[in-house]
Amino acid sequence: MDLSGALTEPDGGDPPPPSGPAAQRRNPQLTYVELVFHRDRIERWVRFGQVADEQLVSRRIRFVGFAPGAVFAFVRWASNGRGGAASRLDILQAVCRSAPYSTVSGVTPGAEILLRLCGWPTVRKALEAIDAIEALGIDPSETAPDYWRHVGQRVSVGESARGYTRERHAAWLARRDLAP
Repeated sequence: MDLSGALTEPDGGDPPPPSGPAAQRRNPQLTYVELVFHRDRIERWVRFGQVADEQLVSRRIRFVGFAPGAVFAFVRWASNGRGGAASRLDILQAVCRSAPYSTVSGVTPGAEILLRLCGWPTVRKALEAIDAIEALGIDPSETAPDYWRHVGQRVSVGESARGYTRERHAAWLARRDLAP
């Protein structure tokens, strides 16, 4: 089966959403992310996040679902075959279907954008921030959403983000537990 036509539309946009049994089994309460791996051409993967559902479409395409409120990192990389590449990183929070959301390529229906970066230098800095959080023994999907906004704003203007600390994380967990 040739998937080259299924990966992108002629205009460079996203492929149409899948139809058939896989699409019909989707949980309408979840936010789905299309993951793609086509060597040296296009790669979309989740860097962190707690997957609630997974559906395999083909050996190169699968969908993962996230429950409302879940935070996840969606990495996209594409090459034009002539040496040019595009790198993108979005840290997103899945929302309830009735809540407002932003549309993001490859995410159905959409999500709240906590961080959005384009270009390898800025994406690399954000990935380093994720690595630093993991080095503290903290799951990045449990990190305060405000921290991801901070990282995105600082890195996008060429500044260094403040480090995430265990104390800041404890304060976030206490604040989250108090929320209604």
